[in-house]
Amino acid sequence: MIIRFDKKEPQIAGSAFITANASIIGDVVIGEETSVWFGAVIRGDENKIRIGNKTNIQDLCVVHVQKNHETIIGDNVTIGHRAIVHGCRIGNRCLIGMGSIIMNGVVIGEDCIVGAGALVTEGVIIPPRSLVIGFPAKPKRELTKGEMESIVKASENYVGYASSYFATSSS
Repeated sequence: MIIRFDKKEPQIAGSAFITANASIIGDVVIGEETSVWFGAVIRGDENKIRIGNKTNIQDLCVVHVQKNHETIIGDNVTIGHRAIVHGCRIGNRCLIGMGSIIMNGVVIGEDCIVGAGALVTEGVIIPPRSLVIGFPAKPKRELTKGEMESIVKASENYVGYASSYFATSSS
């Protein structure tokens, strides 16, 4: 469901894949080959949301803003099932694990993994190439080259899944 809010209509790239029961509301821009999956809500009502290319917002995620906190998500990012991403910045090539909560004012550098179920509390700045885990979450170590490559692979996998759904829905 694509909903105009306060005279702002979501802008969605032609190559993006949005499931029928995802909700995209207001001041939202979604990049090329990005996918938004079943039950996800992306609500740009009080501020803007920008989502890069080849990013996937998986089932039941919530992406929202606050009046003084926009949400910016980079390219090749995976937001895992049921994650909450609120008023923050996520750099390119990051994986946000299932059920994670990313709070207002958080900045996550490029090439990071936030573990499943992590709580990244308000205003925390995560350096690039970090593995972040815990409740509250803390950087534990630098990612290996293989882990950084796996982030891009996960993103590419979802581009492929979206292509399969496009093909199925058009046949």
